Amino acid sequence: MTQPFGARLHDAMRSHGPLCAGIDPHRGLVESWGLTYDVRGLERFALTCVEAFAGRVAAVKPQSAFFEVFGSRGVAVLERVLTELREAGTLTILDAKRGDIGSTMTAYAEAYLGEGAVAPPDALTVSPYLGYESLRPAIDLADRTGRGLFVLALTSNPEGASVQHATRDGEVVAASIVRGAAGDNAAAHGRGELGSVGLVIGATVGTAVQDLGLDLVGAATPVLAPGFGAQGGTVASLGSTFGAARGQVLAASSREILAAGPEPRRLVAQTTRVAESLRA
Repeated sequence: MTQPFGARLHDAMRSHGPLCAGIDPHRGLVESWGLTYDVRGLERFALTCVEAFAGRVAAVKPQSAFFEVFGSRGVAVLERVLTELREAGTLTILDAKRGDIGSTMTAYAEAYLGEGAVAPPDALTVSPYLGYESLRPAIDLADRTGRGLFVLALTSNPEGASVQHATRDGEVVAASIVRGAAGDNAAAHGRGELGSVGLVIGATVGTAVQDLGLDLVGAATPVLAPGFGAQGGTVASLGSTFGAARGQVLAASSREILAAGPEPRRLVAQTTRVAESLRA
């Protein structure tokens, strides 16, 4: 790859606006499209999304679990989605939230980020809650292959605060995750550039970024912000939540866009409308 992931994401956000469209084929959505909840319905749903999103958004985020539920045939559909989006020139972020230690983390990294990966995404979501350094195999491999990571830092689920807001040695846990990402970005790309180690921070966390003192601008991290649209995140709330770091934020929207299906033209129109609202 000629450019690291952070640079490619920066270019995509400038070209298409800061929208990441989700592909979340859970039962309710698939059946609301009039499709059967089986591999055939999954494939129709997912490929319709590929057709609607490719070339129109900065990135697309398939949720791995909704493909894995159908076993190897579902994973084959996911691989096709990732491949077709790559061929269309659209960045992909696989939402798999992998996290482990030692040789197991190394194997996860090779499966999704390695040169020999079957259908590698451009970036992968990972969980640091076995310790940030447990992600080292994935961080180092992503750097070598020009791919990226989005590390869970501050999520909007009520249970998350019990861990993410906790303090250890005078530092909030979420802040330690930001610090780790900042260090890796500075080492790989230099200060001031958008790095390839990003953070996942919910679009609906309110004032938590400010309350916890998270320096996202200094960390130069791209921020994946799920929860935009149907889950309550708005253009205005993105500004108040992220402040000076707003330009680093890639807002993720799934339900608001996917509710416009299954008619491809309506799905395209909704995708364009949401992308334009964020671009403005």
